[in-house]
Amino acid sequence: MPFRNALHLHLIFLFAIIPPQQVFGQLGTISGTVFQENGEVVPFANVYLSNTNWGAASDENGQFKINNIPPGEYQIHAQFIGFSRQSKSIALSENQNLTVNFELQYSNLDLEEVVITGTMKEMSKKNSPVPVEVYTAKYFANNKNPSVFESLQNVNGVRPQLNCSVCNTGDIHINGLEGPYTMVLIDGMPIVSGLSTVYGLTGIPASLIEQVEIVKGPASTLYGSEAVGGLINVITKKPSTAPLFSADVFTTSWLETNADIGAKFHLGKKASSLLGVNYFKYSDPLDLNNDGFTDITLQDRISLFNKISFDRKDNRIFNIGMRYVYEDRWGGEMNWRPAFRGGDSIYGESIYTNRWEVFGNYQLPIVDENFNLQFSANGHHQNSVYGTDRYIADQRIAFSQLTWNKKWTPSNDVLLGVAYRYTYYDDNTVATYAADSSRNSPSYIHLPGLFIQDQVTINEFNTLLLGLRYDHNNIHGNIFSPRINYKWNSKKEKTIIRLSAGNGFRVANIFTEDHAALTGAREVVFTEKLQPEQSVNVNLNVVQKFYTKNQTYVNLDGSIFYTFFSNRIVPDYEINPNQIIYANLDGQAISKGVSLNADIVWHSGVKIMGGATLMDVTIEENDGKQRQLLTENFTGVWSIEYTILPYNLTINYTGNVYSPMRLPLLGDLDNRSEYSPWFSIQNIQLTKPINDQWSVYGGVKNLLNFTPARNSIARSFDPFDKNVQFDANGNAVPTPENPNALTFDPSYVYAANQGIRGFIGIKYTLK
Repeated sequence: MPFRNALHLHLIFLFAIIPPQQVFGQLGTISGTVFQENGEVVPFANVYLSNTNWGAASDENGQFKINNIPPGEYQIHAQFIGFSRQSKSIALSENQNLTVNFELQYSNLDLEEVVITGTMKEMSKKNSPVPVEVYTAKYFANNKNPSVFESLQNVNGVRPQLNCSVCNTGDIHINGLEGPYTMVLIDGMPIVSGLSTVYGLTGIPASLIEQVEIVKGPASTLYGSEAVGGLINVITKKPSTAPLFSADVFTTSWLETNADIGAKFHLGKKASSLLGVNYFKYSDPLDLNNDGFTDITLQDRISLFNKISFDRKDNRIFNIGMRYVYEDRWGGEMNWRPAFRGGDSIYGESIYTNRWEVFGNYQLPIVDENFNLQFSANGHHQNSVYGTDRYIADQRIAFSQLTWNKKWTPSNDVLLGVAYRYTYYDDNTVATYAADSSRNSPSYIHLPGLFIQDQVTINEFNTLLLGLRYDHNNIHGNIFSPRINYKWNSKKEKTIIRLSAGNGFRVANIFTEDHAALTGAREVVFTEKLQPEQSVNVNLNVVQKFYTKNQTYVNLDGSIFYTFFSNRIVPDYEINPNQIIYANLDGQAISKGVSLNADIVWHSGVKIMGGATLMDVTIEENDGKQRQLLTENFTGVWSIEYTILPYNLTINYTGNVYSPMRLPLLGDLDNRSEYSPWFSIQNIQLTKPINDQWSVYGGVKNLLNFTPARNSIARSFDPFDKNVQFDANGNAVPTPENPNALTFDPSYVYAANQGIRGFIGIKYTLK
């Protein structure tokens, strides 16, 4: 059983990382005082020696003493929340009483984090008029996952949503808005969209990720179509700051294996390259819920990434990135094999994906001016089979953008841009048939655009950001996207208030974005020519940072958000249980709610990052109002970290909790629950550095062993509906063998079928 394997791995790991006590003669002592830069003492600071069990906390007078230390050379560190860590090299002799004092410098923690997503240019997080959430690579390493997609499950207001119980493809929801409303960027380039939406966040080597920036709310003014619900920008490391070599490999008790390898090297004297490889393999099918289907999909994926940075005169920017992804995944009946692909004897969903990407940024050599040419191109080929239904698709996207950043006056920082996006799409479905259905007719979309942004510094406390974008879609015509952002901060910037308003637009392609349209379980019906979706969003964000009397650091970040949609495209699963009907909403859709993030660090070293979002996502049409399908009203996340300094052992406890979601049923006779239950996915991880280069980690995922009900796949025993009777309109009718008139359907899904499992890994970094 996977849990038994997980427990064995966990216990072995625990015994391996706790070092035995050693006995020495002629021991020495280290003592001293920890000061602030203003001369005041720092009580309860942590002082410890690297890679040893020796450490102590300073007392109320800032003094510390570490006894019984064998002679040798050491690295000694002092750290306390709100201050930068200070390190010193020392040599301790036999019977020596060594005095070491520290002077810690004040740190603004995340106030000085550099972000680029909100305004398309680098600036500190505290100065950005747009609220941007930043999650570092270390944050994601606290709950090790094989891809960014799974890692986002512990970000407040962001939920990875599985769209199929069989092939486990999914998308990212931000504040209840579905995946197609979220734009995914890599280094600021919109190269993950359309056909690749469900695969774009897999296969990015974790070893190359610097940080992930998230903007909640429309960003179409700068980034165009698809940035309706928000942005996720994956920032990769710069070759100049990346380690020389890194390797991170882990495996689970389900025999999932993931390897991330990164290396940097020089290309002559004027260029450096950052190379990354990600490989993920899962080939051991399990069916613990006994429904006859694989609990999770089998996957064989490799991703190659290369980023080249050129040294230029006056430190001008020129870098090029490339990525290639190949994936073979399948899910289905346990006895499915590739020989059954496309047949009607054994059901399986098999997807072959080939994808390439190229992107870059070139700063033009114009003296005293800041012109940047950004470009990207990608090709995505998908060869997939869902039972007997084949979906073969090709998509190619080219994008270029020229921006000019100019500080016109001391108070006006202006960004001007011109952009062009070309999209080619072709598949074997009705989506690319000509109007008379007599021939194939691929889609060609040309989308030129212009935008302007002015960041107005009114004074040291008030900043105003104004933006306007114009796009012309060759099919849908002219589209305007304005926005306004206002920021106020207190004198010491411990209180920041941001008010944002803007609109977004999106041109939808159902077959590239909605996996449910592809499974073949339901017929896809378009009742009209779909028009672009429009949204208006208002967001109020307040950040408050303070220290308590016992020197506990607290950072509170709260938001109130409201998004109104017109022309919303909503798939209707309920009028006809055998169809998915797509049309522009004859009414309105609203997403509104409140969210709160809290970061708390105690002087003991305990760190808690928690968040909760309470939201209401509704659809109103024909005088009726109902909750959006597969959308929770409440979500909570947490990450608790504590380092046992004597052992240099870090414990991370992470988790999330979701309220019930309304689920798609197959008609009035469907006896499955209309709502999912409350559920929580919780994990624990222990990390032990061996030295400055090696570390090991391990733990248990899904501690509560939560999995959805067995009946998540309707009629899994009859996936081709061979024993279902239909009426003249194609609707299933009740029979003694099928009293609830069900058909095979894998869209009743809200969580993965993967239960508790152990994992263990090792990481090597050569700096």
